[in-house]
Parts: sequence; structure tokens; C-alpha cells
Amino acid sequence: MKTDTRIVHAGRHPSRFHGAVSTPVYRCSTILSDSVADLKAKARARFDAVSYGRTGTPSTMDLEDAVAELEGGARAIATSSGLAAIAGTLSALLAAGDHVLVTDSAYFPTRRFCDTVLTRFGVTVEYYDPLIGAGIADLMRPETKVVFTEAPGSLTFEMQDIPAIAAAAHAAGALVVMDNTWATPLYFRSFEKGVDVSVHAGTKYIVGHSDAMLGLIVCRTDALFDRIKSTVTAFGYSLAGDDAFLGLRGLRTLSVRLAHHQASTLEVATWLQQQPDVARVLYPALPDDPGHAIWKRDFLGASGLLGVELRPAPVAAMEAMLDALTLFGLGYSWGGFESLAIPTSGSVHRTATTWNPAGPTIRLHIGLEDVTDLKTDLERGFAAFRAAAAGA
Repeated sequence: MKTDTRIVHAGRHPSRFHGAVSTPVYRCSTILSDSVADLKAKARARFDAVSYGRTGTPSTMDLEDAVAELEGGARAIATSSGLAAIAGTLSALLAAGDHVLVTDSAYFPTRRFCDTVLTRFGVTVEYYDPLIGAGIADLMRPETKVVFTEAPGSLTFEMQDIPAIAAAAHAAGALVVMDNTWATPLYFRSFEKGVDVSVHAGTKYIVGHSDAMLGLIVCRTDALFDRIKSTVTAFGYSLAGDDAFLGLRGLRTLSVRLAHHQASTLEVATWLQQQPDVARVLYPALPDDPGHAIWKRDFLGASGLLGVELRPAPVAAMEAMLDALTLFGLGYSWGGFESLAIPTSGSVHRTATTWNPAGPTIRLHIGLEDVTDLKTDLERGFAAFRAAAAGA
């Protein structure tokens, strides 16, 4: 099946639910068994049976099956948030005495978890230049168990050479974990590029409507699934049936939404490059972006998130710009139908590399609104930016 067809049909079993097109919401904790033998059989089946609400219901299992099929993994695990997916994965794959390599451009909550939890449990965390590529082989140690990647990088949008990093990691006996939230399973085929475990903040594009929290862990093999699912279950991570339903509902329109996000974002990004108050636009799909060649080689599309470096000016001018926006909401997360903006100056944390933007920085998510209206809103913001900069 082609991708658009697979999105519609993956994880759907109407015959199990009296012909219902969508998997119903299962709100349950206790699952009754017909007999002691049935109770024991469910226990032996572990994660393949519906035995208790926390370990999985038809709502969560159909979502997991659909996402695993779309990304080409063996199995998937649904959790309550993207950070829970990251934390559960790294906790399952690392132990005291192990060494993990983490891209210096990682999502800040990932970094915080590594620095405050993994280190407390005896794991050595080392950050590396996201542009290192095959050179990561020089950082591998006998105790390196995981290389954590994210492409493009959070806030700074560097493109990583995932196939080269994966080849070096595997040669040294390490696993590759990737935060694939930006591209989704549709625009980056992680397992074809050497990734072992792909994690997603399904809160974003998979849910797509800013109304549910969701994390997903997609595993290349059944063995990795069993290892990570065991840890996730031990931590008590789970996903409510209502949120699983919203994830499945959003998944069905992922392809058409992403196409709209991509087209609008390319138009806005190109327009931003022409604005005198913009020093640089950070978006790998732009032909002059430093990561464009890797994006074009490895990715099947681009989503709606980009960064903007403004010309040198006081941070207060950038804040005046954001305050002047009316269509772009000021709020965290992204991937929903609405456009969003946040300030990112001072939010980039680096230890292996440096980040020296020309001026204040912001992050934009381009939603599903009309692009002309979004440009008008940004023009209003730039006018406020210039006025504040002139008065500083």
C-alpha cells in the first residue's frame, strides 16, 4: 500500500468493534478473565494480551500498531508524553557504568533528564557536535551503549548525518536512538537510515490538534520492544484511552496536514529571508540552509517548525515583536493547527559547541491559517520590532 492508504487503514479493525470505523475509547483499569486458566494465559502473554488498563488496551494497542507500521518498525509503545518516551527509552537501554553520547542540539528536557537523572544513576553523559557525522567514531568508548540523535536540532535546526552516525555507532556496538518528532514517520524513514529506536512527541503532529499529550517509542526489533516496554511498565507509564483515541484520530489526517504545513512554511520561510529585520532563517528545506543537502538526501518532506535569527537588536525589541502578534499564539509545543511563536534567546544550552546568533532569536510554528494573513501578522510584529529597536 502507498503511504496515504496505509495512514487510513493501519491499526484499524472495524470487525472487532461491531463495524465501528474508529477504535472505540477504552476507559478501564480492571480486565476480567473467564477463568483462572484465562487469567494465567494473559499473564504469560505479557504485552500481547489485554490484562490491565495500565499495560495496554485496544485503544492504545491499535495506535501502537498503526505508528509502528507507518514507520516500518517491529512494534511501538505509547506513553503519556514525548518526554516519557525519551526517559523510558534511555532508562531501558542504559545502566550504571554506561556511556551515552547525546547531540548538543537536543530538546532541552532531554538534556535535563540526562544531566539530572541518568547521571544520578551512574551513567556518563557526553554531548557531541550535531554536525560530527562519521567522526563520532572517535568518541565511542567500550562502555558506550547509546548514541542519541535529533534531526533537525531543537531550536537551532542543524541536520545530522544519521546514516553515518548510525554506521559508526553500530560498528562500536552501540544503539542509535532518534527523536523524530519534527519529521514524523512520514518524512523520515528512521529504520532505513540506521536508527534502532525512534521516539516521538506525538503531542505534536500525530495528535495534531493541541488537545492531548502523547509519546511514542517505535522499536526496530521485537527484542528492543520487550526490553523497553518492560522498563516503561515498571515505571508505571501509561496512556489513557481518550488520548489514544485522539492520537489515532489525528494520525488519519497526518499526511494532508503535513503537506499544508510544509507548503505554507516554505512560503513563509522564503518571505522571511527577504525581510530586512531577519539575519537568517533556520529551516533545512531552504536551498541555502547549511543542512539542505542532508535533508534533501534523507528526508521526504519538511514540517512547519522553523527558527529565525533577527538582526542585532536588544532582546526587548524581539519581545515587542512577539507581543504585537495576534494570529501567532505565544505558547509552547507545536504541531497543531494553530501558528505559534516563542522567544528562544537564552534558551539554547550547549557544552560541546557554541551558538552565536546574529541577534535575538525566535521559533515559529506555521499552522493551517492562510499564509497571507500570517505574513500580515508578522509584518505587524516587525514594525513593533523596529520601533522598539529605534527607541532603545
